Amino acid sequence: MYVVALTGGIGSGKSEASKQFASLGVPVVDTDVIAHELAAAGSPLLKEVDRIFGADFFNADGTLNRTKLRTHIFSDANERVKLEQLMHPAIHQKALQTLQENEQKLHPAYQLLVVPLLFESNRYQSILNKTLVIDCDESLQISRAMGRSNLTADDVKKLMLAQTSRENRRDLADVIIDNSGTVSELAEKINEFHKKLIKTCIVSK
Repeated sequence: MYVVALTGGIGSGKSEASKQFASLGVPVVDTDVIAHELAAAGSPLLKEVDRIFGADFFNADGTLNRTKLRTHIFSDANERVKLEQLMHPAIHQKALQTLQENEQKLHPAYQLLVVPLLFESNRYQSILNKTLVIDCDESLQISRAMGRSNLTADDVKKLMLAQTSRENRRDLADVIIDNSGTVSELAEKINEFHKKLIKTCIVSK
């Protein structure tokens, strides 16, 4: 099993990048998507979130107010640890299970594992063959994050401070793809990366 981990700071373009990989036929396992599934209305994990954090972080229909909870936990390190201890083991287990299922059913050349906080822990390192960082200037990160949500510039900066630094991500990455331009430019860069990696995977098998 050949696994490429994709990561990047908030607003860097991870979601768009993962869409491009999916369009090329690459199986994509996104830990954010898994987190949403595990915290669906009525799920055991969501009940634990309610117990630990309280009803203030839920919408009237019983769904999780993710924006409010995210802002809360990134302003309080202790609260963030509580949520991570609850969610991350379950997300990790489901991600590994999905990767194994994809390998058995699809036999892909490689799979893409999307982990926003990849370098903040060593949880996934043992299964990775390559790390890919989607990167752009921090000012662009802020404007993009504000444009897709109700977050203020200060909110985004707090989230960025809670993540590893841009410099550290770049230092730890095997490959960096700059996403300062258009979607089509990003797609072109990903397609080039994909072609080269496919050749590597074929040789290694």
